[in-house]
Amino acid sequence: MWSPGDSEQSPPPAAPPPGLRSLLASRDFVCSRKGRLLLGESGLSFIIFICYIASNAAAFMTAPLLAFLLALCYFFAYSTKLNEKFRGIYWPLMDFLRCVTAAIIYFAISITAVSKYTDGASKAAGVFGFVATIVYALDFYIIFNDLAKFLKQGDANNDPEVHKSEDEDSDSD
Repeated sequence: MWSPGDSEQSPPPAAPPPGLRSLLASRDFVCSRKGRLLLGESGLSFIIFICYIASNAAAFMTAPLLAFLLALCYFFAYSTKLNEKFRGIYWPLMDFLRCVTAAIIYFAISITAVSKYTDGASKAAGVFGFVATIVYALDFYIIFNDLAKFLKQGDANNDPEVHKSEDEDSDSD
């Protein structure tokens, strides 16, 4: 047995196994703009889902549930960098389509919930749905701007070659 008087140094404490820690989101991603947007989207979607379950408009509960699960999947994929490992999927485009469809669906069901149903839970779900529409619209606006910058950057790299080849082919002398 080891005692404090031994000349040997004590072994360093063992690092915790990487098992469940690898599934946790990194602090950098959670504090980033995309991480906060995904957390906001998933939180709002969950609140709206609970409101629709408690309301007379329970038929609308599927859309917030799917939006919640998709937001969690994208949060998990971005935080664990699965998007960098699976290059077969164009992640920004898929994320853009997710946000556009969620914003449109939330806007439509929120208008219906607020105008057609009279109970408080439906009204609350509708109001939270309008807030979620704004959050999803902000997210797809940011993604769209990033995609536009990427496409413009790609066009800027190709333009000199296109003009150069056109000038070489012309015989205007």
